[in-house]
Order: sequence, then structure tokens, then C-alpha cells
Amino acid sequence: HLVESGGGLVQAGASLRLSCAASGSTFSNYAMGWFRQAPGAEREFVAAISRSGSSTYYADSVKGRFTISRDNAKNTVYLQMNSLKPEDTAAYYCAGDRTLWSSHYSTAAHDYDYWGQGTQVTVSS
Repeated sequence: HLVESGGGLVQAGASLRLSCAASGSTFSNYAMGWFRQAPGAEREFVAAISRSGSSTYYADSVKGRFTISRDNAKNTVYLQMNSLKPEDTAAYYCAGDRTLWSSHYSTAAHDYDYWGQGTQVTVSS
């Protein structure tokens, strides 16, 4: 079970931090990812982090502005979003990918087993 929080309405250039709290399974067994979906668009990959947190990967559109991190003791994954742009407006979803490999992560939505309900981020110009 994944629950996102931290979305909201901000102006361009602002920052937000999304959180995704996990329950019901051993969080450290899952690589985690963030995806987003704008109205009328396909769901797209944003960022991923391995089970251990040692490996991360970002979409080119957010590289240098967004940072994914996790706290396995708190069963939580975060997405720090800086220098937000209107094109970042979307519903943001966290997802969990159960994996045996501590350094594995995936950018493909179909690899993920569990999804949160999403949190809306709206960036005004």
C-alpha cells in the first residue's frame, strides 16, 4: 500500500517535496519509482531508486532539478522537486518494484507491482 502526499499549487521556480509512505510489505525489498501523468498524456517515468538507495536514475526532463531519495527505516520515498516549470504539472504517482537485486531499478511502468493513488502538482507561470 502506497500513499503519496506533498502535492499542491505553486508558481514557476518554486519547490515541492513529494513523499510516498509504504505499508504492508518489506519496503527495502522494493525498488521505487516516480511517474507522472498530465491530462491527455501518457504516464511517463520521472525518477527511480534502487532498494538500497545507491542507484538513482532520472528522466532527462527533470535531471538536475529533481532528486529521488528513500528512508528505509521510515518506509518512505521522496521526490524533491526544485525549479518547477509549468510543464511539470501532472498527477505524480509512486510505484514499487519488488526485486532481488539491491542495485536494480526500472524506468518501465509495467515492471512495477504496486502504485499509489497519485498526488496533483500544478505549476503556474
